[in-house]
Amino acid sequence: MNVQNFATFDPFADEGDALAAANQDVGSQSNYIHVRVQQRNGRKTLTTLQGLPKEYDAKKLLKAFKKEFACNGTLVDDEEAGQVIQLQGDQRQKISAFLVEEGIPRATIKIHGF
Repeated sequence: MNVQNFATFDPFADEGDALAAANQDVGSQSNYIHVRVQQRNGRKTLTTLQGLPKEYDAKKLLKAFKKEFACNGTLVDDEEAGQVIQLQGDQRQKISAFLVEEGIPRATIKIHGF
């Protein structure tokens, strides 16, 4: 029979500098693709897609979205979010289904909105 005396563990002993940990993306949402809907005026809505991996061409994807969903859209460069695809109307479920068909795992797609 092997009897071991487990060493005590201090969870805060190896903490280090808290500001250095802030430079790393701890708890970051950067590895997700975010699909959001925003209310414009009246019944009009705007769907945004951000966090797309770099291996996908945003212009070609936008063109495919516009043709498939019969809506208009644009590509916007944001300082914080990077390239954001904006589409007219509530296209959240359609975008999610389209991306899953293209081989993106469903677990990496986050759908936000009402």
